Amino acid sequence: MLQSVVKGIVEIPRAMGVTLKYLFTKPITVQFPEEPVRIFPRLRARHELQRHPDGLEKCVGCGLCAAACPANVIFVQAAENTPEKRYSPGERYAEVYEINMSRCIFCGYCEEACPTGALVLKHEFCLADTTRGSFIYTKERLLQPASPHVVVLED
Repeated sequence: MLQSVVKGIVEIPRAMGVTLKYLFTKPITVQFPEEPVRIFPRLRARHELQRHPDGLEKCVGCGLCAAACPANVIFVQAAENTPEKRYSPGERYAEVYEINMSRCIFCGYCEEACPTGALVLKHEFCLADTTRGSFIYTKERLLQPASPHVVVLED
């Protein structure tokens, strides 16, 4: 009992010392969005479905990303490509692709599980919104804009 009291008496000045140390330092405040924020290269934020340089989707609808997701936030429904309507170079494509971003833990397992490199977690971290329904990202919202004339090289 006495030992814990002495230990508590010693810890209080030590904790106050830490507080006093930071009390007289300049605060690190960024005026976002006016000032740019320093983003670390390994940041995993917004999901994006990639395209091939010819404009076709890389996603083949295999569903491995949904199977690897520990939070169970990805839903993939595959469909068959036809000669008239070709969305991806393979036999199948993702007809429905949805991610519930309000439950996503940004672990990156979906990106690692993708065999075609279709799903990439980009550096866009401004994901706030006002309604719950807007956090369900559909395929149209996730798909990289189609620009067959511009090839974006990966780092």
